[in-house]
Amino acid sequence: MEMLRIVPITFSEACAFIAAHHRHHTPPQGHKFSIAVADDDKIAGVAVVGRPVARHLDNGWTLEVTRVCTDGTKNACSKLYAACWRICREMGYKELITYILDTEKGISLNAAGWRCLGAAGGLSWNTKSRPRVDKYPRQLKLRYSISQTSGV
Repeated sequence: MEMLRIVPITFSEACAFIAAHHRHHTPPQGHKFSIAVADDDKIAGVAVVGRPVARHLDNGWTLEVTRVCTDGTKNACSKLYAACWRICREMGYKELITYILDTEKGISLNAAGWRCLGAAGGLSWNTKSRPRVDKYPRQLKLRYSISQTSGV
């Protein structure tokens, strides 16, 4: 019987796991905290939580799950999302957000009590005045949120 449990992990260890396993993202630049989910003694997934990437959402009371990455272990994603919210709530934050590709179903987020807020951009940030190299899929994203007012 599989017994998933949340365990601590360093940022560099989480980044190494993401580099090895994530389908379409590189490791993030920084974090407020990182956690892992273990199946017996094996790390099955990681989550990295930091300040919101979008400046207008960085209000001091909101954090963002910037990466969740698993090896495919059943229920690992929803376990990580739920644990991230519990930790954020204990730290005094009022809301936690994340984004998924619009082609993803969000089953793990729904299972963990999050709600979809709808489409949230996701195309290129590259502009003539500020050239950037896109390091992620240029497609629409969906924003998900969980908060003290969402009843979870």
